[in-house]
Amino acid sequence: MPGLEHALVGLRLALDSPRRQRTWRALVRQRMQAVHTALERDSPREDGENTAWLAGRESVLERDRAQLVARVAVLGPLLTHAADVETVVPDVRRLLVDLEHHRQRLDDLVYDSVSLELGGSD
Repeated sequence: MPGLEHALVGLRLALDSPRRQRTWRALVRQRMQAVHTALERDSPREDGENTAWLAGRESVLERDRAQLVARVAVLGPLLTHAADVETVVPDVRRLLVDLEHHRQRLDDLVYDSVSLELGGSD
């Protein structure tokens, strides 16, 4: 998922940038919106013909994606309105780690589906 990967890199860079309260909050909020958009576009493969064995993993990823979208939606406004941004930063960093794990599981699913189509390894 290049869109999600790009959005995650942008969020990581924003989190690591120097904190000048208003500009930093606005930058991180903008990057979180890009992550939200990338997650909304994210969807599992739709050709279920040869991937029935992947259906369980796809449904877990879909559930995880919905939870991540909800967390991004909650943390964005919290980041903007929190009196002390340092109280929210650990939650945003944890979200970033969880998003990276989700992206890796998506990549693994794509890899497994392609290896099945190519015949896998014998």
